Amino acid sequence: MSSFKDVEMKVVRWGEDRGIIQNSTPLAQFEKTIEEVAELNAALQANDKAAIIDGIGDVLITLTMICGILDLDMTQCYEAAYNEIKDRKGFLNKDGIFIKDV
Repeated sequence: MSSFKDVEMKVVRWGEDRGIIQNSTPLAQFEKTIEEVAELNAALQANDKAAIIDGIGDVLITLTMICGILDLDMTQCYEAAYNEIKDRKGFLNKDGIFIKDV
């Protein structure tokens, strides 16, 4: 199995080969992300594991396109988010959502 970084670089090259990185905008790719999140939601509602895997992948691809356009590194963004939450305290509510302490 490839590392996350290896796949990220393949996706960036794919986006460059198709002119997405050079010619799209972060906002256009954000709109695409919203479409893909809606498809992921439908897959989750249907409990369709194959569609869930595809949906998560599609969301990651659109986020990677945003990073490519902005010359950001997806792994750095992921790590920055982790560093923000790693020491966070809170609780899981009855709906399964983590509520952070303020």
